[in-house]
Amino acid sequence: MKTLVIGSGGREHALAWRLRKSPSVTKVYASPGNPGISQVAECLSTGDYLDLAERIRPDLTVVGPEAPLVAGIVDRFRARGLAIVGPTAANAALEGSKVHSKRFMQKLGVPTARFEIAESPQAALDALRAFRYPVVLKTDGLAAGKGVIIAGNPAEATAAIASLACPLVIEEFLEGEELSFIVLADGTRAVPFEPSQDHKRVFDGDQGPNTGGMGAYSDSLLLSAAERDRIMDTIVNPVVRATGFTGFLYAGLMMTPDGPSVLEFNVRLGDPETQPLMMRLESDWGEVLLAAARGSLGTDQLQWSGEPATCVVLASAGYPGAYESGKPIRGLDAVRSATVFHAGTSERNGETVTAGGRVLGVTARGADLAASIATAYAACSAISFEGMQYRKDIGQKGLRRYNKDQSSITSGT
Repeated sequence: MKTLVIGSGGREHALAWRLRKSPSVTKVYASPGNPGISQVAECLSTGDYLDLAERIRPDLTVVGPEAPLVAGIVDRFRARGLAIVGPTAANAALEGSKVHSKRFMQKLGVPTARFEIAESPQAALDALRAFRYPVVLKTDGLAAGKGVIIAGNPAEATAAIASLACPLVIEEFLEGEELSFIVLADGTRAVPFEPSQDHKRVFDGDQGPNTGGMGAYSDSLLLSAAERDRIMDTIVNPVVRATGFTGFLYAGLMMTPDGPSVLEFNVRLGDPETQPLMMRLESDWGEVLLAAARGSLGTDQLQWSGEPATCVVLASAGYPGAYESGKPIRGLDAVRSATVFHAGTSERNGETVTAGGRVLGVTARGADLAASIATAYAACSAISFEGMQYRKDIGQKGLRRYNKDQSSITSGT
């Protein structure tokens, strides 16, 4: 089959890379794509995606970023009889509006943090009185993963309110471990992916401002079978049944002492979670996606490697704030043991240069989590560009958890 991947980032590179390896896929198109994607797909200029699809007639289209989904691309494709993976515009509002999402969760009884909606800065200041610090403030619309501020005191909260557009969601800060739980749904059933963990803060030790994601890893040991079942029973399945959801549903979770609680819903694959997930996926990706688009997804269609995978994001200096582009990237040809997914790159005079805040996602699989981390970082050391920054602690929480569990087994506790 012919497939079309919409998007231009690291997530879309990983999607196209995996589709190119699928036995059922004969041709991969991407729009607009990037220099990395062009190595595994034919990249086509950006325009009206529906016009493009009617010209090239793909058997299946998969949408990477959230903006086209919120704008209703799935509704338009389906109206023309074109197979596409993604939610309707109505269901994409689960990500497009945090106000809608929180109210929806409240109505459905999905576990989530206590919250208030503030329609104005003054209302937000008034609502703060009902919360302890730290407190979480979220702007309503799409913000590329950067519309959330955790305020540790009243001064920080006041500054956050001044910087974020209203309406705002103000919610209690939850204690626990944050995880990404993604499923693929066909309107009636949902099939879970392996669990993963993103690293949102820009600096080591979860310090600094939120970003779109500085790295991620996927490891089956992140969740027990009982925890997975609870997430499906209390969060995912109720949402799919209530909405007839199709496409990727991403639940950003906090694993609290009382159980999993939803921090946010996204309606697409995570970035950078997709990169390690695609490294672990062993199913025919094209076949799986086509089944989802047709409403015939089998519960056993997703098969995974037991080996963990890790992605380290190489970012431009200054990200997530202002950054410069056009910096030549060296060492890409020297990487052998890892896969380098392009997130923000372009071609200039025959060389690859930086063209975004997040530039590359260096991704590797390993016999265990430690091996995947070591391989990814070894590959990072071969790459360079002016101002390159990256976190040095991707996956370390997972290693500490594993070592703690092993110590408990050894001591008999």
